[in-house]
Amino acid sequence: MQRAETPVETAEPVRPTLPPPLKWAGGKRWLLPHLRPLWQPHRHRRLAEPFCGGLAVALGLNPERALLNDINPHAINFYRQLKAGLKVSIRMVNDSDHYYDSRTEFNRLIADNRAATKKAAALFYYLNRTGYNGLCRFNSRGEFNVPFGRYKTINYTRDFSAYRGILSEWAFSCGDFESMALSPEDFIYADPPYDVQFTQYAKENFRWEDQVRLAEWLARHPGPVVASNQATEKILELYRELGFEIDTLPAPRMISCTGDRSKALEMLATRNL
Repeated sequence: MQRAETPVETAEPVRPTLPPPLKWAGGKRWLLPHLRPLWQPHRHRRLAEPFCGGLAVALGLNPERALLNDINPHAINFYRQLKAGLKVSIRMVNDSDHYYDSRTEFNRLIADNRAATKKAAALFYYLNRTGYNGLCRFNSRGEFNVPFGRYKTINYTRDFSAYRGILSEWAFSCGDFESMALSPEDFIYADPPYDVQFTQYAKENFRWEDQVRLAEWLARHPGPVVASNQATEKILELYRELGFEIDTLPAPRMISCTGDRSKALEMLATRNL
């Protein structure tokens, strides 16, 4: 009599992991050990980020499906080109004259309504890697105005085709967070600009009224929600009053105009987990 064979369980295919392709001031890569346990029970859901920034969280959590939004059209154009298998062919050198020439060329593309192109994405990548401290800053006319970075050495990537598979089921949008085409089941992670003085990250400012509008929008979402922000008294009170569970964590202070590198407090607010 033959014994029945025990069915062999097949493990889920392991998705490759890749580092964020851009340098990003204020990125939340350091927060991933706290976010992964919150995300893990919901990994079957779509990840939705209203402020995807440098993609540190999306690439760290590595969902199969994602809806990633940002107000910065140049970052979103870069990610869309990345999804298409971007290969950079422009000259990239760690030289101040070439940097400022490239910055002028990039701003000319913006003025000529050619910012949503492969060339603009390549220039944005070069400026991001070569500019000061990974900043992404624009003036009131929408011109990129970050100065030269003065790094000793820079490693540039030219072939981004490895990102194509991971990003294949990720959708990118550019605009206000309330314009996102959310599903009720989406897992939202929101990391807005801090409620502190901040040099413009995009042409538009993110004001206190926007902080309130965001918190109320998140509170209305029926699915899981995680939000991070600097743990100021106003922010903590806002999220507490809307019924979020609040935790605070010591956060690395990545950039300080005063040279202060002391720990800041970060809020981690959750709902429907």
